Amino acid sequence: MASRQRAVALALLAGLLLAASIPPWGWWPMAFPGIAVLDRLLADQSAGSRCARAMLVAAAWLAPGTLWMWDLTPPGWLIVVVLHSTFFGLAAVLVPAGHGRRLGLVGAITLAEFVRWSVPFGGVPLATLPMGQAGGPLAPVVRVGGPLLLVALVVVIGVGLSALADGRRAGPGSVVTAAVALATVVVCGVLAALAPAGHVVGELDVAVVQGGGPQRTRATPTGAAIVFANQLEATSRVVTPVDLVLWPEDVVNPTPEPATGERSPDRLYADDATAALESEARRLDAVLVPGWFHRHPTIPTATLNYSTAIEPDGHIADSYHKVRTVPFGEFVPLRGFIEAVVGSGDLPSRDLLPGAGPAVLDTSVGRLGVSISWEVFFEHRTRDAARDGAQVLLNPTNGASYWLTIVQSQQIASSRLRALETGRWLLQAAPTGFSAVIDAQGRVLERSGVSEQAVLHATVELREGDTWATRFGPWPLLAMALGLLVAARIAARIAGGIATGIPARRRTGS
Repeated sequence: MASRQRAVALALLAGLLLAASIPPWGWWPMAFPGIAVLDRLLADQSAGSRCARAMLVAAAWLAPGTLWMWDLTPPGWLIVVVLHSTFFGLAAVLVPAGHGRRLGLVGAITLAEFVRWSVPFGGVPLATLPMGQAGGPLAPVVRVGGPLLLVALVVVIGVGLSALADGRRAGPGSVVTAAVALATVVVCGVLAALAPAGHVVGELDVAVVQGGGPQRTRATPTGAAIVFANQLEATSRVVTPVDLVLWPEDVVNPTPEPATGERSPDRLYADDATAALESEARRLDAVLVPGWFHRHPTIPTATLNYSTAIEPDGHIADSYHKVRTVPFGEFVPLRGFIEAVVGSGDLPSRDLLPGAGPAVLDTSVGRLGVSISWEVFFEHRTRDAARDGAQVLLNPTNGASYWLTIVQSQQIASSRLRALETGRWLLQAAPTGFSAVIDAQGRVLERSGVSEQAVLHATVELREGDTWATRFGPWPLLAMALGLLVAARIAARIAGGIATGIPARRRTGS
């Protein structure tokens, strides 16, 4: 019983250390001892015990890291924590208990992170290990192998620390493991320094506009007019000349035209919003990129979420419709089944119709890559934009309905990683925070506060060229992770065969 209680305490400690490494806490070094404790918890345990212990570690890590979901859907939060913890539990089953364990742990956690970023329903890449390292010295390696390389390095360092803790009695193997871990980190650091990061082809004077207002609010017809008015008021503070003005997601949310033809003075309508935006683009003599959200004009069960690029003469040059949509936030998977079981409740009444075009806006000031809100958590969205010729990245978002600042802080971390991975500057605009200007080295040069009305001015670089991460994507790291797992199983089998061949008397005395 004492041993079991100690294992539970250590598992909770490991998970909380991992949680402490990610935003909003962001104590990035805490991830390494967290992995070290996990490694020791798995040593010499049965498959069932490894699964249970890894699940407990993951639950202690993910529960606080995704706590903001509670305010939107407590059952959804619990489901995400349990489901993702199960992924890590199953990954631990694949890791050998003895020889090859540390090699296998690197591959298993790398694969588990990728799986939960991808399935089900497109994945939920929140509270990830790479987010915790966005402000640490390892972050530039994402230019080489994307966020999966950052995952692998966190685990490599963790198992290296665990090997050092083995002490002299463990023999030279632990020293070799620690040395290999150190060498791996050094090699990846050198590669990050040598890897291509794109090149400058021009610059833009930009303004990121945050209208301000209270957090934890829900969309209403009258509220939409207030949000739009706040954006216009903040935009009046933009200092000209300026080339590009970015507005957040969803801040242009017009009410459908009334059947009676009698309009309410406290609501926003599409033609009024269009006229105001065209007027602002002309006044600013700049490209204005606002975010729209409204019902589909011909499909009554669908909504649209998109950004437009309005040229200085007032005409719309291009538009981008959000492709990666939020499960249970913008669409309901298995809607009929879900509503039959739990009812409609706070579920969206209409599903967002996803777009299908490239993640770019072609404008007179250059090709702009767009990842609307949720999309910035997925590295392939900005990678696709960069490969389609985007010279600067935009992330219009809307975190006004969220509780606390957990998801907003994690979004800033994700934006930093996307900038590093692609070698592009990134502009993030939110109606109530956080808005930010991030350079191609992943540094946050400017950031707004929560709920304030603010305009962030900056001169940003237009950049072209591929990094290795944008060129090759996640496939080399996935192949490496699978290879590590196979090598770990082979090492465990060989070690087991050798042990079986040792006479019983020698095994007892060894």
